[in-house]
Amino acid sequence: MKNVLVIGAGRFGRYTCEKLHELGHQVMLVDKNEDRINKALEYVTSAEIGDSTDRKFMESLGIQDYDLCIVAIGDDFLSSLETTFLLEELGAKKTVSRATSGSQEKFLLHNGADAVVFPERQLGNWTAIRYSSESIHNYIELMDGYSIFELEIPKEWNGKKIGELDIRNKYNINILGVKNGKMDMNIGVDTIMRYGETMLVLGKTQSIQKLFYL
Repeated sequence: MKNVLVIGAGRFGRYTCEKLHELGHQVMLVDKNEDRINKALEYVTSAEIGDSTDRKFMESLGIQDYDLCIVAIGDDFLSSLETTFLLEELGAKKTVSRATSGSQEKFLLHNGADAVVFPERQLGNWTAIRYSSESIHNYIELMDGYSIFELEIPKEWNGKKIGELDIRNKYNINILGVKNGKMDMNIGVDTIMRYGETMLVLGKTQSIQKLFYL
């Protein structure tokens, strides 16, 4: 369990709090707008109404006590930048800030952010890939061009063993699991592939798309 400070109670901030709460973490939420705070109260351990660009207010939060600080401000980049800078000055262990452009990312990284996220861009990419093919059931983008896809098992693979297909050696792609109602990750070369089921596939995004004509 981690202590997480989320600054900004807009939609992105609220969804972040909701997921952190679901994962069992303690969440402190900060925003200038009381109405926004109230909409997220069921997902947070505590909340404060205040200006995250105000040094005295931020000092009162005990920034060093948090394992992670998330700057979820999306409608005021200057406030996001000032908040990120203040967090670094006050000894934040790790800061993740929201951005909407590459130039914002550069400013944030040079002013205290350890990492930057692009919610709209990332969701747009996911939506485009997820719904560009009927064969794709889910999709997770990883680092360095790798992804995990949940895909329908091709009809031509029906009844064949994973070892027969040899796609790991041919295409440098790994089958992590097969799903028929529930996911089975205990697979090997003798696991039989069946049309109508789905599989988890890990590899370079371009290689997966090329192999399965996505």
